[in-house]
Amino acid sequence: MIGDYVLDGARTRIGFEGKHTVGPRVRGRFDEFTGGAHLDSGDPARSSVELTIRAASIQTRDHRRDRDLRRRFLDTANHPAITFVSTTVTPAGASRYTVTGDLTIRGVTRPVSVDFTLTGGGEAEARFTGSAAIDRTEWGVNWNAATGMLVGKRVTLDFDVTAVSL
Repeated sequence: MIGDYVLDGARTRIGFEGKHTVGPRVRGRFDEFTGGAHLDSGDPARSSVELTIRAASIQTRDHRRDRDLRRRFLDTANHPAITFVSTTVTPAGASRYTVTGDLTIRGVTRPVSVDFTLTGGGEAEARFTGSAAIDRTEWGVNWNAATGMLVGKRVTLDFDVTAVSL
């Protein structure tokens, strides 16, 4: 697999999960995003990934919670995009890769490593699943008792990606 790819928005899911401090897990997704990759299976170090998520597209199936996440947690009026730009791609076993890069949320950029597994594809498409756990407070996504949002610090980002060749 060598070439340039774009995310297939209809077959890609970008989600998250956090532990509610007094109840069940909070799960959600982002519905609007764009991204692409240069993939080189022969030399993964030459691969790269870019992703831009429209922060206001967050969905948890709870209108009030989504409003609070947009306004208070993500501050989408001032920070409309969440971005990830890879800095390295390294093999981590058969069909597995670690993609390290810069994640920007609320204007704060920090390094993150995402473990991906190639789950299928061919010459015209590639399918990957992956995840990474982050401490949301490192990006200024802070808990505030007044919001009623009692979500723990650790949030798992999960990816089910289909990318198609250009």
